[in-house]
Amino acid sequence: MHPALLVRDLGVSLRGRALIDGVSFAIDPGQRVALLGASGSGKSLTAAALLGQLPPTMSVSGQLLINGAEVPLSRRRSSRAGIAAIHQDPMSALNPLVRLGKQLEIPLRHAGFSASMARKRALELLGSVGIAEAERTMESFSGELSGGQLQRVCIALALACHSSVLVADEPTTALDMVNQAKVLEALTSYSRSTHSKSTHSESGSSPSGRSASAAAMLFITHDLAVAAALCHRALVLSSGRIVEEGSMESLVERPRHHYTKQLVEAAHAGFYALPREATA
Repeated sequence: MHPALLVRDLGVSLRGRALIDGVSFAIDPGQRVALLGASGSGKSLTAAALLGQLPPTMSVSGQLLINGAEVPLSRRRSSRAGIAAIHQDPMSALNPLVRLGKQLEIPLRHAGFSASMARKRALELLGSVGIAEAERTMESFSGELSGGQLQRVCIALALACHSSVLVADEPTTALDMVNQAKVLEALTSYSRSTHSKSTHSESGSSPSGRSASAAAMLFITHDLAVAAALCHRALVLSSGRIVEEGSMESLVERPRHHYTKQLVEAAHAGFYALPREATA
């Protein structure tokens, strides 16, 4: 079985200066991998390169394979077949002139859902990411929702694409703890579900007639606690290079690289700095 996502020697440069240098990794179906690093480490640039969304002033090199099929990195696209994205800026993924329900239903209809099942599934997805008034949200435009609500709608939209690979770039940053937990649960469920391009039955069951595999996820974040709650493995990025990788448990409990140790220490310091209730 091929890895769902395979990246070899990824490089991104701007006017000859390397911003991403020799990044290589693989993610198997059903595996959730965190890409960790502080601001400026190159996490979002890596995501943009994989999604074909780098600005034209930047050049890219390396090899990208999705489910064993090579995808040209140099081709700039708003989307790639087999890969869906959750961006930091929710407004960039939404059309302000189209009701949100319609935008959610479009990828579901493309996946083979009937009109009635697409609407039902869209409502379920909104509920899964913590949208309480799903019916009202379906009828709303993006300008009528808060930033946190829009982020959750974008997460639901990415899940609706039913892709075998999901790249999530800081998807929980704008959310409170309660909604973070709901989103992490939805992402976990998504990565365990099966995905293929066959049509769905009226009951909404998984596609049949073709092989399907669990979805792979690249979860990009600076939040070590959130990554530890969701991911199996982690890659640590510093100055555009992977400096350490391993199981989530080993990186948290036994970090080897000094940069990883700094990330772990900063996460612990942030936790212990939180105010505690006074005890009697």
